[in-house]
Amino acid sequence: MNRYVLVGILALVMCSAQSPASALSCGGDYDGWLSGFKSEAEAQGISQGTLSTLDAIAPDPHVIALDHRQGVFHQSFEQFALPRIAQRFAKAQRLKQQYAGTLQRIEQRFGVPGSVLIAIWGLETDFGVDIGRQPTLRALVTLAHDCRRSEMFQGELIAALQIIDRGDLSASEMRGAWAGELGQAQFLPSNYVKYAVDFEGHGRRDLIRSVPDTLASIANLLKEHGWQAGGSYKEGSANFSVLQAWNKSTVYQRTIAAFAERLDGGQ
Repeated sequence: MNRYVLVGILALVMCSAQSPASALSCGGDYDGWLSGFKSEAEAQGISQGTLSTLDAIAPDPHVIALDHRQGVFHQSFEQFALPRIAQRFAKAQRLKQQYAGTLQRIEQRFGVPGSVLIAIWGLETDFGVDIGRQPTLRALVTLAHDCRRSEMFQGELIAALQIIDRGDLSASEMRGAWAGELGQAQFLPSNYVKYAVDFEGHGRRDLIRSVPDTLASIANLLKEHGWQAGGSYKEGSANFSVLQAWNKSTVYQRTIAAFAERLDGGQ
């Protein structure tokens, strides 16, 4: 995920994370907190086998340091967008051609054009090259126990455990950015639970390894937030407004639209 826009994405998902039934006391004794969290998670239907994956996990001080020193995004559109589009454009063109059939099927089902999906995929993880190496459960346990945004990340941890329970990913497969974002599209677990799609039909929603699942899941999220098939995505359009569901930063939204427009043959 692009670290410059993390704040915008996290602000968005704070409203949508699935929170435990009651907020747990944050900070302090970690073992006591974990015991309470596991009781909450079990009450929400998480299996004992999945809960046992938390037993060997300890908080990561590096994650806390990264979370507490987040800055405010100040780059202009020209500073942020132009170099990123230029660096990724040739590869984006190749991948758009390579996955043309898949993108066509996705657009038929969800109404989102391939150029928008390729643009988001490229901006988030350089087309799956840079998904991050942070173990997701450790990151989420750390942030859920910390007091700064404890309730939000308790909800994200519950969602991550649901992903394991339903068989989409194992605990060891779950890796990504330091704030819990997963896979090639950098979905937070709550969005993974709600919007991830098994587009390949292989029996699980795999946004770590599957490009079709990744692209279709991006499209599903946008569709569920009101994307209008066949409509413009240029600034000022209804579909441009839907890009707020991906990231609240206007600069990031404009970057997606500009990247997609260039892929569609615009300048």
